[in-house]
Amino acid sequence: MLRDGYRVRALLRPDSRHRDRVQPEVEAVTVSLTAGVEALGAALRDAGAVVYCAGSVRGRKMADFEPANVDGVAAVAAALKELPRPPPLLLISSLAATRPEVSYYARSKFDGEKVLESCPEIPWTVLRPPAVYGPGDKEMRPLLGWARRGLLPVVGPRSQRVSLLNVSDLARAVSAWLAALPNCRHRVFAIDDGRPGGYDWDAIGRAAGARRVRLVTVPRALLRLVAAANWALSGLLGYAPMLTPGKARELSQPDWLADNAEFSAATGWQPRIGLERGIGELFG
Repeated sequence: MLRDGYRVRALLRPDSRHRDRVQPEVEAVTVSLTAGVEALGAALRDAGAVVYCAGSVRGRKMADFEPANVDGVAAVAAALKELPRPPPLLLISSLAATRPEVSYYARSKFDGEKVLESCPEIPWTVLRPPAVYGPGDKEMRPLLGWARRGLLPVVGPRSQRVSLLNVSDLARAVSAWLAALPNCRHRVFAIDDGRPGGYDWDAIGRAAGARRVRLVTVPRALLRLVAAANWALSGLLGYAPMLTPGKARELSQPDWLADNAEFSAATGWQPRIGLERGIGELFG
């Protein structure tokens, strides 16, 4: 955003551990999503556009995902509606929202989108990226690291195909949205890195640079058992789990595929970073 000439204001949680990552040119404002309409409205006042990229990806029950993925969206929408002229709002959702029955996370993303659908006075847009990877990533990096070694644990069907997206292309998609706001009003877009039909496990291994890729299938029953054990243990030890029964169902889907056609037509955006280049930059 800074590179494209925008003035940027970042809203940070009072307990945020990432304050030191905010660039000096960015105006940092501390405000909680639960602070109320007046406080949020003051933080958002005079904004030309708002990008909502808060989100929870870990949790053991629906209540763990709702504060950031649903309630926060509702709070920001309520604050924007109180402004004389609500600015455009971009919600960074997830491809998981297309299957809300699969997990609490997917349901929360779906519910967050539904919040905006009930706000016609706000010129909102929803982006549904697939799995996003890149610098700072903690979830995809281990898997891609194994792929570089030529060993891939397959937790879904061997024929599974998934779309992926580099975080830099996601950031560029936000800029493209800002430059084409009238074409995006009240629309929902899925985006990915442009590879037709996504990637199967062999393709991920090859893109990682492995000469030979050995696929190690994790039995679905074992995945469910480990997920259930982790879910139970998280309740005893009080941590937010990533691998849960819901996440196991997400991982076991036959595919997670996106298509850029509609977003590219609306904004002119095209992804630039394929998986091979993205992995090279991630580990380079």
